[in-house]
Amino acid sequence: MEHIKRNMTDFSAFRWTRKPESCTARDGRIEIVTKPHTDLWQRTYYHFRNDSAPVFQMETDEKYFSFIVKTDFRESRRRFDQCGLVLYLDGENWLKASVEYENGRYQHLGSVVTNQGYSDWATTEIDASVKTMWYRLSRREDDYRIECSGDGVIFRQMRICHLTRGGGRIAFGVYACSPEDSSFRAVFTDLRLTECQWPAHDGQSPDEE
Repeated sequence: MEHIKRNMTDFSAFRWTRKPESCTARDGRIEIVTKPHTDLWQRTYYHFRNDSAPVFQMETDEKYFSFIVKTDFRESRRRFDQCGLVLYLDGENWLKASVEYENGRYQHLGSVVTNQGYSDWATTEIDASVKTMWYRLSRREDDYRIECSGDGVIFRQMRICHLTRGGGRIAFGVYACSPEDSSFRAVFTDLRLTECQWPAHDGQSPDEE
C-alpha cells in the first residue's frame, strides 16, 4: 500500500472471489447485482455453511490502516439482502459489516466475525428508511475495529475483534449477497484508505505473562 492516504477511484489492484454475472467497477464506483441464494455464514446456530457471496478485494501487508466505504442499498427488498465491507481470507476466516433488510419497518445493522469456521452475528435494529451507510475498518496488526456512520463524518464503534489468521497478508474490500430468492443492486462509493484511525490503547497495561 504505497500511498496509504488516498481516495480509491482505480480498482486495478482489486480481485474478485466469485465474480457476479452483473457488476461494474470504475471511476470510484462499484455496482454488484446479487444472485439469489448467495451468502457468507459458517455453522453457528443454523448449522449450514454458506460460502457463495461475491467479494471484491485488494491485498496488503500493511499492519496499521483504515478503509472507508459508503454503501447504497436502496434497492434491497427481501429478507437478508445485504451489502457492506468485508475482510475475506478464506471460507472459514473472515469478517463483514452490513445492513440486512428485514421488512418494511426495520433492518439489522450488524457485523459477523468468523474464526476457524464458526461465525458470530452482532446486530442492532435500525429504521427501514435508512438506505445508505458508511463503514470504516481499522487494522492494528491482527486486531480490527469496525465502525459505521450515517454521514461519513461521525463514526460510531460497532465492534472490536480478533482474527486468528488476520496477522499477516490480508485482503479487504466489499461484498453483496441475497441469501433468499432475491436480487438487488448494491452500490459502493467514496472508497478511501487513510492512516489508522484507531488510536493505540493508553489505559490499563497488559497483564504480565
